[in-house]
Amino acid sequence: MTRGTGRRGLDEQALLLAAGLADVAVSTVGTAFGTLRGLLRRSDTAALAAEAEHDLTARGRLVLDRYASVPPAHLEILARHALARRTSADD
Repeated sequence: MTRGTGRRGLDEQALLLAAGLADVAVSTVGTAFGTLRGLLRRSDTAALAAEAEHDLTARGRLVLDRYASVPPAHLEILARHALARRTSADD
């Protein structure tokens, strides 16, 4: 195998991979448009859109609750429990 043949083989393989990825992308977009077209033909499109908005809002809240809020420090929680025990024992 000469140096030029090896390079041509790699170029051909890269071209085939790029063409395969492009085909997958086009078929995926085509499927998505078909699904969207089917959804737009439904008679309950407004209700479906409202439900989707509600679901996305709920998911957004869950994500923000999971990642945005900082949990309290472990020692702070233990101190609060100890303080609550002391006040309940004093009563």
